[in-house]
Amino acid sequence: MHRRAFLKASVALPAMAALSTLPQLTQADTGAAGKWRIFEVTTQVEILKPAGITRVWLPTPLREDTPYQKSLGNTWKADGATASADHDLKFGASFLFAEWPDAVKTSTLELTSRIATRDHTVDLTKPGTLPKVAPKVLAVYTEPTELLPTDGIVRETAQTIVKGVRGGHLEQARAIYEWVVENTFRDPTTRGCGIGDIKTMLETKNLGGKCADLNALCVGLCRAVGIPARDVYGVRVATSQLGFKSLGKSGDITKAQHCRAEVYLEGYGWVPVDPGDVRKVVLEEQAGLTLNDDVVKRARAFLFGNWEMNWMAYNYAHDLALPKATRGKIGYLMYPQCETVEGRLDSLDPENFRYTMTSRELGTA
Repeated sequence: MHRRAFLKASVALPAMAALSTLPQLTQADTGAAGKWRIFEVTTQVEILKPAGITRVWLPTPLREDTPYQKSLGNTWKADGATASADHDLKFGASFLFAEWPDAVKTSTLELTSRIATRDHTVDLTKPGTLPKVAPKVLAVYTEPTELLPTDGIVRETAQTIVKGVRGGHLEQARAIYEWVVENTFRDPTTRGCGIGDIKTMLETKNLGGKCADLNALCVGLCRAVGIPARDVYGVRVATSQLGFKSLGKSGDITKAQHCRAEVYLEGYGWVPVDPGDVRKVVLEEQAGLTLNDDVVKRARAFLFGNWEMNWMAYNYAHDLALPKATRGKIGYLMYPQCETVEGRLDSLDPENFRYTMTSRELGTA
């Protein structure tokens, strides 16, 4: 299936953008890698205290088709607003942008996205003959960001981890993954998914956090030794079919955002990893688990080279400048964002910025 172009529309009171038909997956798409599962995700937003011009940005699924996800389109309703699909030029991060004028006192928005996903495995037993990714693309995923520097303590730590590791980037990336699993912990008191300030984590020796912290650490350490790596921001959309109670969510997914990671290895392409979820299993699967328990060992082995695709990917973006935003860049786009004349609202504050997210599975193809 070819990449799905976003609808380009500007809508006003009341307004709705819609797809007349949903694209079908081809026979080639549903081959040996397994059947595609079709999901529908709906986000509803209500601004409880609009002030002046109010703007909202909602992340939408990856624009590009991947071996694990294909977009089947987006529809939206934006009462009283103008709204359109947009994306940034550097990372291709896509989002729905809605703007309400000063006179509107009730600001509501609904976005529905449909995707197809299938479980993702990269065979690491031998390299394949995949087309090479352009060097200018890989360069984006080795450069530093505001919260992911690649010099100083980050580089020193990465060099220490890979020192003496025999082999190339595959062995080095695995060593970094294992180091993150061994040395970090999931901190249940962290707000949301964390912020991913890896320099501070290393300097303070406080290696606790959630997925956007732990997986960012893996990404930053890989970049610091020249291995292209990227965070992949998204949200869980279904329960796990692999027996991990802690690694899935269905129905109400308002708080199910989850960041994963990929490393690029020549001959293998983009390889899925997720040390953050290993630590989630340790903390949440059942009481008292350690890295020595079998269920954790199974997750640890699986999550270097595999993803269960009960999850929807949004984008790879860091330090993102949202169109018409007045409050500076955001570290990543995984949660709905909103600004009023009084400033940027807290995405985790339901008293001022109310939103809900739901998912449902529509079948297979």
